[in-house]
Amino acid sequence: MGKPLLYEIWQKPATSCIIGICSAIWFFIQKKNIGYSQVGLSYEAAIEGQHWRIITSAFSHVSVLHLVFNMSALWSLGVVEQLGHIGLGVEFYLQYTLVLLILSGILVLVLYHVLIQKLKLEYFRRVTAVGYSCVVFGWMTILAVKQPSTKLNLFGVLYLPISFAPFESLIFTSIIVPQASFIGHLSGIIVGYSIGWGLIQGMDNYWAVTMLGWIILVFIFSLKRSGTFELSFIEIESVTDPTLPTIGFVTSGNNRTIQTEELSNRIAEIV
Repeated sequence: MGKPLLYEIWQKPATSCIIGICSAIWFFIQKKNIGYSQVGLSYEAAIEGQHWRIITSAFSHVSVLHLVFNMSALWSLGVVEQLGHIGLGVEFYLQYTLVLLILSGILVLVLYHVLIQKLKLEYFRRVTAVGYSCVVFGWMTILAVKQPSTKLNLFGVLYLPISFAPFESLIFTSIIVPQASFIGHLSGIIVGYSIGWGLIQGMDNYWAVTMLGWIILVFIFSLKRSGTFELSFIEIESVTDPTLPTIGFVTSGNNRTIQTEELSNRIAEIV
């Protein structure tokens, strides 16, 4: 019974590691009683310089059901790691996971900006998105382009033709999960098609490592500049406008709380 599972883990090493990271982060968040508003991606937080949320939001989940659903779908999509013979494989999976993670997060913020500033939909100012399914929908879309005959297995009981799975899943989740982030899922699909159709290409190990390095630097400096955490080993000039409402952690004993004038009005969207 254990041997097939170990074999699957061996065949999907990157997917297994990501599932382990997301699960560990979920347990940590539960243990520390951290709310989605402290780690999720929101338009106002991004404007205030909290760009690190593009990363933390992707690896955080609001409930165990949310985590299980996303990781189950990701496990099925881990077949990408076994398709080196058609130009995919483990390296491709790792390289373009970085691309999906960053570009889908940026696209979410761009769409929020258009909806808020151009269409005057103030609702999206109060939205905080969390979850890994931007990346899940991206890989679902890439697989739909590269291997249209593949079927996506969800929970061992639901099989979707992969060629239709991105939009089927988009509609399905939007109907049965009221808090599902349509924009987050759609962003993953758009970036996925851009990769699948070759509009975004040229990633190799050099560029992946370079991109990872920049992600780490931006992550650390945005933590510092936004005032979320005190990083004494980095000294940069603060650009925070004191006239704006601030979002940040304050220490009280061993507990961390979030400060914002509109916290009670925040709306969670899961991705």
